[in-house]
Amino acid sequence: MNLLECLVGLALSLVLIAPLIKNSGEFIAKQIQYEKSQSLTAEADRALELIGRAIRMAGYQNAHSAISSARKNTSSINYLQIQKNSGYRGSDSLMVKREISQGLDFDCIGNALSKERTKNNLAQQGFLVDRQASAPKGAKVNGGSLVCQSLDRQGRIQNTTLMNGIHHLSFEALPVSAGKAFKVRLELTDGASIHQKFERTFTARNLL
Repeated sequence: MNLLECLVGLALSLVLIAPLIKNSGEFIAKQIQYEKSQSLTAEADRALELIGRAIRMAGYQNAHSAISSARKNTSSINYLQIQKNSGYRGSDSLMVKREISQGLDFDCIGNALSKERTKNNLAQQGFLVDRQASAPKGAKVNGGSLVCQSLDRQGRIQNTTLMNGIHHLSFEALPVSAGKAFKVRLELTDGASIHQKFERTFTARNLL
């Protein structure tokens, strides 16, 4: 086999193999994107479940609490507060307050609620979006961080990052006819090709 035949054979091989290489590369890229999308979806479900649980329990009053009767006429706005456009890229923030029950309850980072983790006998949980503090200087940031606010054993606010990649978070109180219901919109991004939107509606069971 002379040099010319070798070159022709090589050229034919490249013509046949090139589409396979291209298709394999596209498949791998799509697989990576799919896995990223699934990961973001799982993170969003977890975050929305935590937010929903907090909204459902906002304003809870323990029937055995000595302070419940004194607070029965307190406006429900004290138990659930929404601040519009207060966070990263104009995201909203949420703060809910409640009494602790006789059972075992947890805050948004898994700490068991106890009297030590209250302020004025109320447990607090908040959700907001802040700039990613852990992002290296000069690095491209893929959205903000979803921050959970809870009380430590001294009753002080502590901030814990739940997840990154938050493009926007909003809370919308629905009309009175829907009860004390709130629509939560969560937008996630990987900073490149993935941008997903999630929307859930939760009802506060204990607000008048």
